[in-house]
Amino acid sequence: MLMEKYFESMKKVLEKIENTQRQNISICADVIVKSLCNNGIWHLLDTGHMLMYEGVGRAGGMMAVRPIRITVDVSNPTRRRQMIDKKNVYLDEIEGFPDFVLSKANIAPGDVLMIGSVSGKNILPVEIALKAKKMGVHTIAITSVKYSGSLKAEHPSGKRLFEVCDYVLDNCGEIGDALVYVDELGKSICPSSGIASSYIMWALQAEVVEKMLSIGKKPSIYVSNHLDNASRINNQSWSDYENQGY
Repeated sequence: MLMEKYFESMKKVLEKIENTQRQNISICADVIVKSLCNNGIWHLLDTGHMLMYEGVGRAGGMMAVRPIRITVDVSNPTRRRQMIDKKNVYLDEIEGFPDFVLSKANIAPGDVLMIGSVSGKNILPVEIALKAKKMGVHTIAITSVKYSGSLKAEHPSGKRLFEVCDYVLDNCGEIGDALVYVDELGKSICPSSGIASSYIMWALQAEVVEKMLSIGKKPSIYVSNHLDNASRINNQSWSDYENQGY
């Protein structure tokens, strides 16, 4: 029964995306195509749970989608001890961290930066979007507008991601993200945002590919590593991407 409720609810989310996001996807595709054809780069920074893996390096995907991966690790193995007053420090709270990310990333004016955040309320994605825009970078949010709109912004501006980016792709999620309420648990299960964001990403890539082909540009696409001659084909495609930018 819960499985059936999930299937039904997830289908409604995907149908809502199809009914409400087509124009936004097409507009974003135009921006991306223009950038790629003018030596720009399509960057992806996802603070959520899927796109950094689903949207990058997959069979049938564009090589032009380049991830910004952020890893900060402090290793200090010690004996156990109780530290009552120790506070957790999150990346959002590190002063100057968005500037550090942008200075380390290979981002230039005219590029496209797609930022994924389901809640869209945290400091890091909002600050990066604001600073990227000042650099002359086109910013695209992929977020849940309804969910984000119900949350208090953590950024000093009082704004959330969908309020600061140039373009917005709405994953059409509900408040809290989870779809199926379970009485016995007193809470909902089965989030929609991962699948919904991937649905949008692949629709966007399809639109970009179509628009590029319409102007005589052939984007570089990955093929499955399990196919015959996959290494040769992918190596050639990557060489084409490096040379032509798409």
